[in-house]
Amino acid sequence: MNDDAKLPIRLLHDRVLVRLDGAEGERRSTAGIVIPATASMGRRLSWATAVGVGPNVRSVAAGDRVLFDPDDRSEVELHGREFVLLRERDVHAVAAERVESDGIGLYL
Repeated sequence: MNDDAKLPIRLLHDRVLVRLDGAEGERRSTAGIVIPATASMGRRLSWATAVGVGPNVRSVAAGDRVLFDPDDRSEVELHGREFVLLRERDVHAVAAERVESDGIGLYL
């Protein structure tokens, strides 16, 4: 992890601070086709990396990738970088190596 781990912030309660993975603009399909940001799509969930968690968060750890609805988010800027603040209940799934080692897998 980079300098995000040294942010001067302490999250409270069930809050999760995440950094979005990649740009929110255009996307690339698995076949390599570029999909512009203006393309009309249904409701789409986004992946992000957790950079901090509050003391009451049980299922997410810093460094985990989380799946969430980008329409239900609060944006915050710290040291010139954009982050998203979520509640743990707004996270739909967690992807981390520790999840695989439990033998449980991902649940939506």
